[in-house]
Amino acid sequence: MSLHKFFILVIFTLLANVLMAQITYPDKHLPGEIPQLFAKNILSNGLNNRDFTISPKGDEIFFTLQQPKFLSSAILRMVKKDGKWSKPEVAPFSGQYRDLEASFSPDGRTIYFSSDRPVNGETPKKDFDIWKVSRNATGWGTPVNLGNVVNTDKDEFYPSVSKNGDLYFTVAAAYGKGKEDIVMCKPGKDGYSAPVSLPEAVNSPNYEFNAFVDPDEQFIMFTSYGRADDLGGGDLYISNKDKDGNWLAARHLPAPINSVGIDYCPYVTADKKYLIFTSSRVNPQFSDGKPKTYRQLKEILGGAGNGSDDIYWVKFNPNW
Repeated sequence: MSLHKFFILVIFTLLANVLMAQITYPDKHLPGEIPQLFAKNILSNGLNNRDFTISPKGDEIFFTLQQPKFLSSAILRMVKKDGKWSKPEVAPFSGQYRDLEASFSPDGRTIYFSSDRPVNGETPKKDFDIWKVSRNATGWGTPVNLGNVVNTDKDEFYPSVSKNGDLYFTVAAAYGKGKEDIVMCKPGKDGYSAPVSLPEAVNSPNYEFNAFVDPDEQFIMFTSYGRADDLGGGDLYISNKDKDGNWLAARHLPAPINSVGIDYCPYVTADKKYLIFTSSRVNPQFSDGKPKTYRQLKEILGGAGNGSDDIYWVKFNPNW
C-alpha cells in the first residue's frame, strides 16, 4: 500500500469513528449492565413493539408494531433531523400488508424485511417471504422479493446481512436440524446460493430463530426455545467464531438479560456498545404483593411491561 493510500485510509477511519461517536438515540438514559426499557413511552409504550434496526449514520430507526395475535403488523420509522428524532410513523413501504423485522444492510443502502405481501396480484401470501427495498434519489423505493431460492412455501423471517452480503434468516425447513433453523445464503452474480442450515453449534433439535449476525461475521446472536437452560418462552444465545472461522458452541446469556418471558429479536449497535432486544418480561409491580386501586391497575396494564412485547437495551458484552 502506498503512503498516500495509507493516509487516505487513516483519515477515512477517523472520520467514520467520529460519525459513529455522534450517534444519539431517542433515549437519553443510556443503559448499564441491567436491561432497561428503550425510549419508554416512545418505542416502548404498552403496545406490541418489537425488533429494531438503526441506519449506520444513526439517522433512521425502524421497528415493528403488531396487533395482538398477529392480526396486523406494520414497520414504523423514526427519522433524526437537526439532531431531533421524529415521532414514529408507518414506514413509506409498509402499512398495507403484514410487514415486520426490518434490517439495514451494513452500508445503509438497503433494508431487508419479512412480509406476507403478494408477489403477484393483490391477495396476501399464506406465508412470509424475505423482501428488500433500496434507497433512491427521493427516499425508499419499491420492495423486491428475493426470489424462489431464498423464499419457499415456508415462513422466512428475520433477515440479517453481513458486509460481504451473506444473508441469514429463520425458516422451518426439511433440511434443517430442528423445528426452526437459522440458515444462510451466499450472494453471487446470478443471485443467492441455496440456503444452508448453520451447524449444531448454533442449531439444535429445538427452535432457533431471529438471528443477528455481526457484519464481520465474528459472532451471531439468536433466540432458542426448548433448551435445558431456557428460563422461559425463549432465551438469547451467542456464538463466536474460532480462528479457523468455525462457529463455537452457543452460550446462554445470563439473567437479567434473559428472563422468564420470551427474549428475542437481538440487535447490536455498529459500535458494539449496546444490545437492543425485544422482551415480554412484565413490570415487577404486578407481583410486588401490594394492593392496587383500579386506577393503578389501569395504568400498569396500559403501559410498558404489561406482558406485550417491549424493546429493551443493555451494555453489550462480547464475553457473555
